[in-house]
Amino acid sequence: MLARSIILALALTTSACSSWVYRIDIPQGNYLEQKDIDRLQVGMTKEQVKFILGSPVVIDSFEQDTWHYVYQFKSGRNSDFDARKDFVVKFVDNKLVSAEGDFELSENFNTPYDS
Repeated sequence: MLARSIILALALTTSACSSWVYRIDIPQGNYLEQKDIDRLQVGMTKEQVKFILGSPVVIDSFEQDTWHYVYQFKSGRNSDFDARKDFVVKFVDNKLVSAEGDFELSENFNTPYDS
């Protein structure tokens, strides 16, 4: 009887420790902030956009003028903290013409950029 009690106690204490396992957070892709998006304006060159936002995660193989900025965060603790952000910019003749995604564009976005 005592042996069963000890085995049962050990089993319960080791199963309780499973929540103590450390799982890391996994961020992947381009982390963009709204302040960086606010700096974009129609007419900027690809180099200017790359300076502000960084290199895109995906450049469309068939359309070199479409850049995809993707960010995904996977929490090690709870899936409630998981997040995904997408932002797509498009160019025509090496000039920024549109942007869309999970960020708000600034009021100045449609004001042509003068270099």
